[in-house]
Amino acid sequence: MAHHSSPSQIEPAPDNLDVPAPKATTWAWRPWLTVAIVLILAALVFKSLHTLLANVHYRSIIHAVKNTPLSNLLLAVLATAVSYLSLAGYDFSSLRYVGAKVKGSTIVLTSFIAYALGNTVGLGILTGGTVRMRLYTASGVEASQVAQAIAFNASAFGLGMTTFGAIGLLWGAPQVESLAHIPSELLRIVAAAVLLGVAGFIALCALRRELLLLGRWNLRLPEAGLALRQLLISALDLSAAAATLWFLLPSGVIDLPTFVAFYAIAMALGVISHVPGGVGVFEAVILLACGDHAPTSEIAAALLLYRSIYFLLPLLVATILLAGFEARSGAAAPVARAAVKLSPWLLTALTLVTGVMLLVSGVTPATRHAEELLRLHVPLFVVEASHLIGSVAGLAMLFLARGLLHRLDAAWWASLVLTVIAGVLALPKGIAISEFVVLFLLASLLVISRKQFNRRSSLFSQSFEAGWLIAVACVLAACGWILVFAYRDIDYADRLWWQFAFDAYAPRSMRALMVVAVMALGIGLWQLFRRSEGFAERPGEDELQRAGEVLRKQPAADACLALMGDKSLLFSSSGNAFIMFAKQKRSWVALSDPVGDPREWSELIWRFIEMADGHGGRPAFYKVRPQSLPLYLDAGLRVYKLGEEAHVPLEDFSLEGPRRAKLRHGVNRAEREGLSFELIEVAQVPALLGELKTVSDAWLNAQDTREKSFSLGAFEEAYILRQPVAIVRRQQQIVAFATLMCPDVLRVEAAIDLMRQLPDAPPGTMDFLFAKLMLHFKEQGFQRFGLGMAPMSGMTTHQLAPRWHRFGRMLFQHGGRFYNFRGLRSFKDKFDPVWEARYLVTKRGLAPLFTFTDTAALISGGIKGAMSK
Repeated sequence: MAHHSSPSQIEPAPDNLDVPAPKATTWAWRPWLTVAIVLILAALVFKSLHTLLANVHYRSIIHAVKNTPLSNLLLAVLATAVSYLSLAGYDFSSLRYVGAKVKGSTIVLTSFIAYALGNTVGLGILTGGTVRMRLYTASGVEASQVAQAIAFNASAFGLGMTTFGAIGLLWGAPQVESLAHIPSELLRIVAAAVLLGVAGFIALCALRRELLLLGRWNLRLPEAGLALRQLLISALDLSAAAATLWFLLPSGVIDLPTFVAFYAIAMALGVISHVPGGVGVFEAVILLACGDHAPTSEIAAALLLYRSIYFLLPLLVATILLAGFEARSGAAAPVARAAVKLSPWLLTALTLVTGVMLLVSGVTPATRHAEELLRLHVPLFVVEASHLIGSVAGLAMLFLARGLLHRLDAAWWASLVLTVIAGVLALPKGIAISEFVVLFLLASLLVISRKQFNRRSSLFSQSFEAGWLIAVACVLAACGWILVFAYRDIDYADRLWWQFAFDAYAPRSMRALMVVAVMALGIGLWQLFRRSEGFAERPGEDELQRAGEVLRKQPAADACLALMGDKSLLFSSSGNAFIMFAKQKRSWVALSDPVGDPREWSELIWRFIEMADGHGGRPAFYKVRPQSLPLYLDAGLRVYKLGEEAHVPLEDFSLEGPRRAKLRHGVNRAEREGLSFELIEVAQVPALLGELKTVSDAWLNAQDTREKSFSLGAFEEAYILRQPVAIVRRQQQIVAFATLMCPDVLRVEAAIDLMRQLPDAPPGTMDFLFAKLMLHFKEQGFQRFGLGMAPMSGMTTHQLAPRWHRFGRMLFQHGGRFYNFRGLRSFKDKFDPVWEARYLVTKRGLAPLFTFTDTAALISGGIKGAMSK
């Protein structure tokens, strides 16, 4: 269980590129091993809970919940508020550690949303680390700093839990001895050793600023004062969180210091189990710790209330808070906009919780008072139908939640309709007032957040990962266990299935669970056997013509690389935008941003990610522009700088003045040597194709290199014939040429793609060609001339720069054996261009390393080509 994000949920910094790549076989079976461990642990948890609750009745737990004093509930809510407020201290400390300055209100907001999500849902895509990345980067903090702050939070949580668990163990060693059957003296020795280790760590922080780990990694230590302050924050947080549950327990069960020790142990085991929220694991430890001191039913009731107050209440408050941002028309600040973008995540979590609530409600009986009211006012068939429909709606919400996470409008409509239906049926189902309130709030929040669900896509196009299906299966298994627990006093018989009466709760629950299980099995089998779509096929002539129509009406010149035909095309539903991509091993790499109508980019990005995930691949976007980064961040991807791309503004371009003196003299010298410039339109290119091929072959032989592809043009006849060509002649002989990318409707950007020259062409031939092209496109009304990218240039030089940037600088300075990084930058600098960053966007972990390698193979025609010229 952990009321903090576990270390497995923390996003690492983009600096792990020096870690050796694991063998493919290791990563192939590791996810399945994790799933197997989680399933085994879940089975053991169910068995333990069944044993612990062997003599407890469902109605006795409900009775204990209803009879919990209001004062205890208010104290628990107050303790929860103190805990969540103190959790913000982790973020204050971590941001101070990395040297970032953020407004206090932003820190509190970010911390609350992150922990409200991380505490409730253990899915990796809904973690607090990602929330921090969104909101803190919107506040102007560098992504690398946010990643370091996230790692600091995880370490501070582990240190605090260990420290105060040890303190609690020193205090309550006799009570732990009676539970764990370990001598109290040994427990105290272990606790004292832990505390000495913590003291040694703080002393080390006072003496030095860095620590070398395993001879390879430098760990920057926090100041001793900061470490001590963080321990105090951890003390307040853990004490308040433990007090939330302690206030709900029967009075006199256990003293608070001893209970903190058990709480820390339960929390640690919940984190290790990887079960979402530690459900079951945490409860089993607390029941074992307190079961001998109070009725088990009262302890179970306290745990149910604790889950509602400490987990679900903050999630609901956080969702309402973001809906408030959505409703306010003046939420124009970057942080407010970023916060609003998180509302689908919280609504996803709330929908999941609501779905589980409906399923649990479907397998548990109503109160006797509700039964009496239903007998008087509601027909039996309405009660039966409401019960069944409510359970089916709960199952549907578990699947619709994934569509909400991906902002599908169809998922929004379906969720809203089902929420309203389930809310209306909550009263005839069993006078479920609390259920009605939750459904009403969810429906209201969905309506307020409507604008966030703007992706037009079919629900049936979704593919559910194995992890999602297994999670649904675990929920249904838990519901089955709850059904058995709630009706343990009823002997099973075949006739139960056909009993219909107001007090026939067990038959009604059995029928609902059976229908839900059959539907879930059907969905699982459909996902298993559904036909895989062949998205990785090369485009046909019709698709290239469709792409050509889109290309003419958009501004980016390099989008014309789609006409190479070596990349697959994924069109939007309207056909007004597309993504061009290629597949190398497990990497699905899209070239640059989507092409076409920007309003359809978000849908395309999500569809591409879903497509890659559905095939077990790694989605990535290569050469992404800075302006579109929010779309990828919202999709949960990470950003890594590739280098910089140059373009020359054409409005003020000329060969006059001192700035262009060298270029002007070079052009004049070329003309004196008999060079002439000519632009060949598409219709005239076939007549010159043979001469162009001769120049291209001579250039390849002289350079001792091979044709590139993917992000660069290659001399493919069909491709050359699709675009205009600029040539340089000397005495009627073509000595150089360049193919041109120039979308002609908007006339924003023109660029050179393929450029080749004869080995004996005069020096400065390419400078002459570039200058003439810039003057030509200026006359044609184009705004800028693209010079292409300089890979690995412009990397951060700060000593605290992430390893990705240090790796890039090393390649730029010493990678001439593989690619002329510095020479390419120097050549383009002579035109005095404007440089703009380009990024690789992909998943976290080791994905950037594999994606970078696979992209290099795509460009060079294989790994061997990437390692040579």
